[in-house]
Formats: sequence, C-alpha cells, structure tokens
Amino acid sequence: MKIINVESFILHVPLNPPITDAINSPTHWGLPGVRIFTDEGIVGYGYTGTCAYGDKLITDTIDDYYAPVLMGKDPFQVKEIWDELRFGQMHWIGRAGVTHMALAAVDIALWDIMSKAANKPLWQYLGGHKSKGIKAYNTNGGWLNWTKERLLQDISSYVEEGFTGVKMKVGKPNTLEDYDRVKAVRELIGNEIILMIDVNQQWNINTAMTWGKKLEEFDLFWLEEPLNPDDILGHKKLADELNVPIALGEHVYHKYAFRDYIHNGAVEYVQVDCTRVGGITEWLQVAGLAAAYDLPVVPHVGDMGQIHQHLVGATQNAIMLEYIPWIRDIFVEPATVKNGYYVLPEMPGASTEIIPQYFEKYRVK
Repeated sequence: MKIINVESFILHVPLNPPITDAINSPTHWGLPGVRIFTDEGIVGYGYTGTCAYGDKLITDTIDDYYAPVLMGKDPFQVKEIWDELRFGQMHWIGRAGVTHMALAAVDIALWDIMSKAANKPLWQYLGGHKSKGIKAYNTNGGWLNWTKERLLQDISSYVEEGFTGVKMKVGKPNTLEDYDRVKAVRELIGNEIILMIDVNQQWNINTAMTWGKKLEEFDLFWLEEPLNPDDILGHKKLADELNVPIALGEHVYHKYAFRDYIHNGAVEYVQVDCTRVGGITEWLQVAGLAAAYDLPVVPHVGDMGQIHQHLVGATQNAIMLEYIPWIRDIFVEPATVKNGYYVLPEMPGASTEIIPQYFEKYRVK
C-alpha cells in the first residue's frame, strides 16, 4: 500500500451555546486535520482539536513540510514515518505545540488507514478488549459561564442519565465563588458520584496550596491543571502537600515532559491527549510509561472522544474517559455513551471519518 495524496482541511463546528473556562471562551471547535489517500482506495482521517484559533498554522505545516515526506510511503511504516516527521525539517523551530499537533493529525490518519485495512476497529487492532465498555465521566455541565442554578441543573441531569462521575470548572476571579459552587455540587450529587475540578492553569502556587487544601473537604477525585503546565516542580510541591491527587496532560506535548512529570511524582492522573502529543504512536508510549509507574491514564479529549475511546479500550491502565458531545454528530460513527459507559465502536478504523455533508458544511479550508 502506498500514499498517493495528502489533503489538509479545517472544520469549525459551532458550539451551542458557547462555553467559558478559566482561559478560553470558544464559539467553535476547530478540527484542523488531514485526509490521506492510498492506492488501495482506503482514506485515513486524522485531526487535532482547537478553540478555532491558529488552525492554519497546523495545516500549513502538514501541507508544506509533512505531505512531501508522506508521498509514496507505506502507511504501515507508521513508526518510521513518525520519526522522520518528528526529527525532520520542523525539528529546529518546534518540538511541541503547532508542529506536534500537525504530527498528531497525520499519525492518527495513518492508524486509521491501518485498522481499516485490517478490517478492525482501532481498539481491536491494538489488541484491546473491555467487555463492559469504558466508564465515562461528564464534563459538559460545569462551565464557568453557567450560573450556579444552571450548573446544578445540568449536573443533576447527567447523574440521572447514568454518569457516575462529573467534572466542573473553577478559576473564578473570586475563589470564594469557586468554593461555593463546588460545595453546592457536592451537596447535590452526594458522596457516591465522583467529582473532579479543573482550574485550567489559573492559579499560582500560593492559591493552589491554600484553596486546594480548603476544597479537599469535598472529597475530590482530582485537582486538574492547577498551575502553568510547564511548572513541573510546582506540581510536585502540590502533589507532596495535598491529599487530592493532581491530574494534568492536555497541555503537555511530548513524552519527555511526561517522563519528567511522572518520574518526579508531580502527576497522579495522566491525561495524555493523542491530539496534543504526536498522535497515537506517542500516546501509546506515554501510556506505557505511566503503566511502569502504576499510574492511571485518563485522557483529555481534544478529539471529543472519537479516537480516545479506542485507545482507552486497548490500554489496561486507562481507567475511564471524559465525555463532551460537542462534535459527535459530524462523524460516521459517533462516540456514544449509554448508562455511563462508552459503547465500543464496531466499524473498522479510528472513528475519525466525517459525514460528507458536515465535512462540506463546516469546512473553512
């Protein structure tokens, strides 16, 4: 099998209603990505996820620097291709961020091709088997721009739908308001439902030490992204001092940074995202590293779960998966949760193929 064409794209899917966390207020979810065509008629889809900013930087990297390398290659040489792209022309100016997100889109498309060629869903192609499905927790009701009343209403509805875990955003200018909202949610859901909070990097070390300790009374499952994601030593201090575990990974872009976080005891739930690191190839390496330290993997879903459901389904130390249904309706086989569990996909591939109607409707490049 040979690659005969590489075509980048950008989709902007509207969010209805728009949401806000401590650092972002997106109105659309961006899918800069790539379709890779083969001489056997199989087309692989790969993409990363953004707040619809800077997407052209990602697709320009694919078009100008990655596509020429891919032409004529056998997709099954995915690991060799990964090395050639990762350490190629873009290595000098970027080993994370834009270049890695572009690499992620390409790598995901290659794995999509391989699992389609094997006529297996990706989770099965990777040797996975989770007969009960994948436990899901819901993030879609806890946004900062929600009033307290809507916050409670949404989270109550997700618990009624069967979710046994929910996550909410904190990072208000007045941290007392965060405290009040977390208290209200815990009182609403009781002690049987898992509750996580996500700071989205908004706190400094002093705020995190103070309020992390105060919020421990609400039996939090984890404290997510409390500090700048480059501050490994700050996260180590928090992990050493707080009883609530530290979760992070959505803004950690390569295995070497995860290595340092893990080795220093600065993270306790590894939220590696295949659309931020260099795709599925590097995600599997990070998950294996976490397993060597007996750490659980719970991915951030920049893909909105389409790809990660396969990876969690094939990874023994991946214990559950976030659910945000923003873009599920555009896919041929959308990520689906029933009674609090992801239903593992049945179609061959990585569940990245987009319905043509929506591909054209939301395409901006």
